[in-house]
Amino acid sequence: MRRPAARPLLAGATALTAGVTAAGVLLADPNRRTHLRRSARVWRLTGRRGAAWALVKVRGRRADEARRAALEEAFVIRTAEDVARELGNMKGVVMKAGQMVSFIAEGLPPDARAALATLQADVLPMAPSLAERVVREELGDTLPRLFLDWDPIPVAAASIGQVHRAVMPDGRLVAVKVQYPGIDRAITSDLDNAEFLYRLFSSLALKSLDARALVDELRDRMGDELDYRLEAASQTEFAARYRGHPFIHVPDVVPERSSRRVLTSEWVEGRPWEEFLATADWPTRQRAGEVLFRFSQGSVHRHHVFNGDPHPGNYRFHPDGSVTFLDFGLVKRWAPGEFEQLTPVLDALLAHDAEATVHHLVGAGFLAPDHGLDPGLVWDYVSNPYAPYLSETFTFSQAWTAAALGRALDLSGPAAGVLERLDMPSSFVILDRVIWGVSALLGRLEATGSWRAILDEYRKAASPETELGRAEAAWMASGVTAGGGW
Repeated sequence: MRRPAARPLLAGATALTAGVTAAGVLLADPNRRTHLRRSARVWRLTGRRGAAWALVKVRGRRADEARRAALEEAFVIRTAEDVARELGNMKGVVMKAGQMVSFIAEGLPPDARAALATLQADVLPMAPSLAERVVREELGDTLPRLFLDWDPIPVAAASIGQVHRAVMPDGRLVAVKVQYPGIDRAITSDLDNAEFLYRLFSSLALKSLDARALVDELRDRMGDELDYRLEAASQTEFAARYRGHPFIHVPDVVPERSSRRVLTSEWVEGRPWEEFLATADWPTRQRAGEVLFRFSQGSVHRHHVFNGDPHPGNYRFHPDGSVTFLDFGLVKRWAPGEFEQLTPVLDALLAHDAEATVHHLVGAGFLAPDHGLDPGLVWDYVSNPYAPYLSETFTFSQAWTAAALGRALDLSGPAAGVLERLDMPSSFVILDRVIWGVSALLGRLEATGSWRAILDEYRKAASPETELGRAEAAWMASGVTAGGGW
């Protein structure tokens, strides 16, 4: 009975094989050796796990179904432990990739999920003196003159910076995010290697993937994350749009204590993700799931600017059922024409119109005009992550997330030809991350809802069918928002 749960693993094994091959090619290229200093641990990791997977395949050839499933499960657990151990102390793009895998890989065994969950927690922080130096260089003064109180022990340490609790001279409690020195160089190196990896993977499986366009989009978005002034502007925009909202809150920025590498915001109390999961009752979890979904879809379809980092650490849950949204470093804004190209694809997909779906996929750059694919097969594949919108009600679950991800990555399944011919336009890269990320979060919450009806509120201005929808509609009608963005 465990065999179906291993499908995401089998798909992931192909990616591991690609990583091992990439390592060999990169090491043979003297022009790339300078980029490998930071990445050597990643290549050793993929080499170890690739060799282990090959051994599992050999041992499984003569084993029965139960024995093969046991071998695969043991491999997954050891791989998860290895990944968490190696990537847990790294930062930048590599850490973000590890975090993304850690909270979407819901179909893995409990021991494997527990190991990967450590990537969602804090990484090793920088020394207090180093954080103090960054603040002094950026804000032009010493900590005692800038803040009434400063906690040298960070409350959080993530992929690009760490957060300290402090008190402003006027008594306001604030969160101060301080960027790691040199993280810009690490990210540049990561993205240089990422482009090569994408090119290699496209040569093995995703033959139509435009690796350069995809990495250019990631480079632009990650470059934005390195400049906290851009994040401050995005956070200020979201805070204004949602000011006074009945269940969504975004902290205000403190501009006089913010700069390129330091970002100060109002301090927000609230339950973090894991504590919320452990303590919230079923109705509270259902409400939280709808809040997360509404924030995501409202941003994408109504505001045309959205947070591209649906990480579990970016939320705080409050007793009144509201949620605070944190970290606006990775924000995607639709460029002229991008949203207009994607909308017809979703319209056709939701209408179960395979011919129209394929037509608009070609128009949006997902497929070449001469793709030669059966429209029904294409629709079956691309509709996979949109199942929650194809029925009146839907319950997200960890099992569904795992199965959907397994189908999306299955290079040997019935949709292998579709996967081989699909490209991912750069405009869709961050949105795809959001789709899978939010689905994984809702799966953890086991959220049930009329997701299609909620989506239509934002896409078609449909009347709200839920209590939260009616509360939001009343707030919009009142005009209390200071952002003027509705």
